Amino acid sequence: MLALKESLGSTWNNTMVLVVTEFGRTAAENGTGGTDRGTAGAGFLMGGAVNGGRIHTQWPGLSAGNLYEGRDLAPTLATHEVFAAILNQHLGIDQASIESGIIPGFNDRSLHL
Repeated sequence: MLALKESLGSTWNNTMVLVVTEFGRTAAENGTGGTDRGTAGAGFLMGGAVNGGRIHTQWPGLSAGNLYEGRDLAPTLATHEVFAAILNQHLGIDQASIESGIIPGFNDRSLHL
């Protein structure tokens, strides 16, 4: 990211970069002491156009009672919510276009980046 920031120069101030994982890992070990493909992952939104220093989700914790299906970190924010917020707030695409064509069936939860 530092190399990208430096190569973009002042354009960095108008840039948002979203990095998301395809999947997470289970919090509970499997029978061989490893972890399996899990439900929740992570995402990072970076760039000069990001009002940073915030976390946009709830942290349910890793206690047994808070795990999704008893083994996964519980998903609390869908990736498409972040995509929709970037499209609307950063790129200026109207919510109706996002909901009808770009992310069909999406209903805005008003995530503010």
